[in-house]
Amino acid sequence: MEKKILLAACTLGFLAIIFGAFGAHALKKTLTIEQLNSFETGVKYQMYHALFLLFIGATQIITLKEKTIVFYLTLTGVLFFSGSIYVLTTNGLTGIKSKLIGPITPIGGLLLILSWGYLFYAILTKK
Repeated sequence: MEKKILLAACTLGFLAIIFGAFGAHALKKTLTIEQLNSFETGVKYQMYHALFLLFIGATQIITLKEKTIVFYLTLTGVLFFSGSIYVLTTNGLTGIKSKLIGPITPIGGLLLILSWGYLFYAILTKK
């Protein structure tokens, strides 16, 4: 499982750099400042959680079961939170209906909060 977590962390980090560059260069001329700021928020949170997963994959302070829970909460949270932000900010280019995607963003945020909260709980209850 640790290998899976570390590979996911590397993938999220790799993609965050690509999306960040894409936003800063390719989208700069087509999106508003507000849309670019939102896009950048998605990139930042994706990178923060790539680093978070690197820690989770490498740490020995929590059990494999706890790592698995944190991993799935984090991965799903990033996909929902950052992914929905990417879709919402580029909907003018993609034509994807934002009414269907909008409610996914706070669900993703909640999952990210839960992943940190569960890690806190798992560490707190260690003897």
